[in-house]
Amino acid sequence: MSLIKKTDLIFVAGHTGMVGSSIVKELIRKGYSNLILPTRKDLDLQDSESVKNWFKRNKPNVVILAAAKVGGIAANFGYPADFILENLKIQTNVIDNSWKNNVKRFLFLGSSCIYPKLSPQPIKEEYLLTGPLEITNESYAIAKIAGIKLCASLKKQYGFDAISLMPTNLYGPGDNYNPHNSHVLPALIKRFYDAKVKNMPKVSCWGSGNPKREFLYVDDLADASIHILENISNKNEILINDKTNPYGIINIGSGKDISIKELSNLIAQEIGFEGDIEWDISKPDGTERKLLNISKANKLGWYPKTTLKDGIKKTIKIYIKELKENYVRK
Repeated sequence: MSLIKKTDLIFVAGHTGMVGSSIVKELIRKGYSNLILPTRKDLDLQDSESVKNWFKRNKPNVVILAAAKVGGIAANFGYPADFILENLKIQTNVIDNSWKNNVKRFLFLGSSCIYPKLSPQPIKEEYLLTGPLEITNESYAIAKIAGIKLCASLKKQYGFDAISLMPTNLYGPGDNYNPHNSHVLPALIKRFYDAKVKNMPKVSCWGSGNPKREFLYVDDLADASIHILENISNKNEILINDKTNPYGIINIGSGKDISIKELSNLIAQEIGFEGDIEWDISKPDGTERKLLNISKANKLGWYPKTTLKDGIKKTIKIYIKELKENYVRK
């Protein structure tokens, strides 16, 4: 029996973003039609009074917090105050008002960057707060940890039904390709596609290319989110009996990683770029390796469905289609 109903009023915070839009698409596909998707004009998640009044008026039964200020290494390192302030405001407002308005199921979406820089690999949920964070995204990570702790504290003190999912690096439809604040995979797609179109002889990439990263197609995260909402209570014995992880965290990833150099070669090959790839070692690498242990998610009945190669093929196809559509509109 599902823990949420098709008739439940479901609020997806951040529904226009890559993650939120994928979750909305999957909810609709599964028959959840009673969705509430306010515009930024109707609801400013950083404004406590706006959020408070909105929750009093609308009274959602289920809340999925996918809204966040996100970006790559350059954006995180260059604007740390923005990343911690904006995310703390969004999280605190939505979580607090969800609890106060008796939301029956709450899903908080965090990030794998919450874990210590030198975590043993693959990273288990219990490694949270066991060591220093990666400095390049420390502010964002601290904000996400605060959201996890707030959910866990409300669960412990008041029985609030909140679960926190920690996804690995995401990619897919709706991704951000801005060269100033995008993540590594979409940044590489744009860089290699531009190089191919302009017949450039070489492409320069950040760092050494040696660090390894794990990637998950965003529709797989949407699938995991709804699987957890439908089937897994925060009273589930797998979560309760895990004394090493009192935070209600579940890692969501592909279970496999790849070096940035291998990823670059894969994307270049898929796009058809045949020039040279140079590595700018004056730029930071970030964490050496970050692979999530997803055994808990597996025990709870969820497994990823999309291979990296298939996901990249789909993403490149969508990216080129959107470029052509934008060109026609102009």
